[in-house]
This record gives sequence, structure tokens and C-alpha cells, in this order.
Amino acid sequence: MSGIRMRQICLVARRLEPVVEQLQSVLELPVCHRDPGVGKYGLENALFPIGDKFLEVVAPVRDGTTAGRYLDRRGGDGGYMVITQCDDLAPRRKRCEALSVRIANEIGYPEYHELQLHPRDVGAAMLSFAWQAGARAPGGPWHPAACHGEGEPGGGASLIRAMTAAELQSEDPDRLARRWSDLIERPVRVQDGQRLIALDDATLRFTEATDGRGEGLAGLDLMCADPARRGLVLISGIRFRLLA
Repeated sequence: MSGIRMRQICLVARRLEPVVEQLQSVLELPVCHRDPGVGKYGLENALFPIGDKFLEVVAPVRDGTTAGRYLDRRGGDGGYMVITQCDDLAPRRKRCEALSVRIANEIGYPEYHELQLHPRDVGAAMLSFAWQAGARAPGGPWHPAACHGEGEPGGGASLIRAMTAAELQSEDPDRLARRWSDLIERPVRVQDGQRLIALDDATLRFTEATDGRGEGLAGLDLMCADPARRGLVLISGIRFRLLA
């Protein structure tokens, strides 16, 4: 199977600007792009560069959106999407068909193509496979953030240097990890009692849901440059682990 990298994580919030302000003030992340194109889904958004990856926050601006229903189901702000970058989408599409996983939405441009999988078929979050023309591993251009690949997008950040892991929680983390493993075609390994799937540049971690919010994307690991700031930070329903 071709390479697969964790390129973007998307969070969902009831209101966008309070979360933007927290990410700016607490994690010192600058907004690099706001995409008016998400308006067709009834959303507004903001993107933040972290190393060669991006963190996105979306919020509904009208009733009846998929994001709004997700907020209701999970009882508030939290994780929404894990967007991976792949070298070739054809085998990914074929794998979804073999596992009877529905494609909930497909985005297509000459330089960018994305398959967004149905979260009910995947579990915990919406998993996306995306292909970007002219991209290299790591980094390179990235259409959703209007990044043209001219230098590292997060190179100017002083506090947060990289995003290295995403944590997905479930009442049955073994089942969830196996499902994601089947789709991604990467093995599950157990280390210190944790179930892990290694991507080319990051790790997916599967843990037991103990916060009463059920299955979902619950945490992110970030590399922090300031030893005094390392620890656990809760923003928009996400546990940000600031690590060395």
C-alpha cells in the first residue's frame, strides 16, 4: 500500500471565534486561512499551521448541518475529521468498496482530490483520504489551506512545532482500532497497554472512553518548544498534550 500521512485535523465547535481566540492565546497558533468554500456546507472555518500539518476548526452557521448534528450527538465541541494525504487514491477507493464503507462526500479539483468516508461506517470520526498534486513527503502544497508549498507552513510558529498523534476514544477501542486498521491497511500494535497505528509521520492512538462523551476524536499530541508550557490543555473539547 502506498504512503499515508496525517496532514490535517478538523475540530467542530458551536461558535468559531471563541475557539480561534483560545488557540491563538493559549497555543500561540496563527490563523493562516479561512475558506469561504465551506459555506456551501453551512459552515465557517479557520485553519492554523502546525509544522507541515494543519489544524482546522469549523462551526455551523445555519441549522440542519452534518456538523451541527455531530455536535448534538457528542454533546458539544470536539474532534470531527482526520484528513490523511495519500500517494494514490485508487487503491483507497477500492479498499472502501471491499469493506462496504460509504463515501459520504467527494471533493475534486485538478490539483486536489479527497474522499470523505461516512463516520458511521468508520467510527469515532470522519476519516478522509486526500491526494495533492505536487506534494512531497512531508509538506508541500495543500489545497484546503491554500498552501502552495513555499517553505514550511508552520515555520514561523515559536511554541507549537509539530502535531504527532491523534487520539480516538471508544467504549470498545479494540474494535475501533481494528476497523481503522482494516481501512488504512496498517497494523495495530500494543505498547504500554495502548493500541497504536503508525502512519508515515504520525500515530493514531485508540483509548477507552472514560469522559462520558462516547466514541470520538478526543485528543491531539503537539510538540511544544517551551518546557514550562508542557502538559495537558483542554480546548474545544479536545485534550491537547503538549510534549517535549
